[in-house]
Amino acid sequence: MKLCDHHLHSEFSDDSETELTDIVEQALHLGMSEICITDHHDIDYPKDEEGHTFLLDTDRYISAVRKLQEQYKNKLTIRLGVELGLMSHIADKIIAYTDKYHDFDFIIGSSHLVYGKDPYYPAYYEGRSEKEALLEYFESILANVQTFDNYSIYGHLDYAVRYCPSGESAFRFSDYADVFEAILKTIIEHGKGIEINTGSLYKNMTYAHPHPSILKLYKELGGEIITVGSDAHIPKYIGYDFETYARDILTATGFRYYCTFEQMKPVFHKL
Repeated sequence: MKLCDHHLHSEFSDDSETELTDIVEQALHLGMSEICITDHHDIDYPKDEEGHTFLLDTDRYISAVRKLQEQYKNKLTIRLGVELGLMSHIADKIIAYTDKYHDFDFIIGSSHLVYGKDPYYPAYYEGRSEKEALLEYFESILANVQTFDNYSIYGHLDYAVRYCPSGESAFRFSDYADVFEAILKTIIEHGKGIEINTGSLYKNMTYAHPHPSILKLYKELGGEIITVGSDAHIPKYIGYDFETYARDILTATGFRYYCTFEQMKPVFHKL
């Protein structure tokens, strides 16, 4: 069975122009049985250099996905998700959002901002070493998982590495092993999971998020809940390297199952 893509962006995300129907048609073309749309919602995201604010029109979004589910109900299972930007200092706003909207099958908790700065932009790394910048990013994730319990999986755990000025060579797992152990233990204790995110592979990295050492540690600590997502913002990247890299790294690490989500509960599928 084809792996199902549980991290997809459409025209409802500020950084995508892909129509929902184009996502569905590509998934059908690839032979998938299920997908989950997970458009961005980042509360208090400052308007960036490209004019993005990443605020989701949630009511209109839910309505559009519901119509799509009805339209394709005999062809493809379409889950309703959201990629929710987490920051511990706006906990009250994020909790209010998830309390208001109970429709989601799946919530990706992600770190796109650290104290108002996005590691996507060079300014995040200025005036300090890359090691210091990455440590701050990972420590912010630890603060988030200690603060929030209103997500399904944590997305692209080492996202900041993707945009380091010197590339992935800036990251050495041993430098951050202690903080990752704390992050992963908290995720597991709270009954949450992580994802294999192949978006880094089509952005010229040699591995998908998270780094294989992080994935191995997650498994060693008892982690079992794991989804697979392309983080695609255009149709051609849907399911990217799923049947090669994603399946292979999961199997090599000792996973026998991967997950999709329905009504915020994991569904396990044999690899």
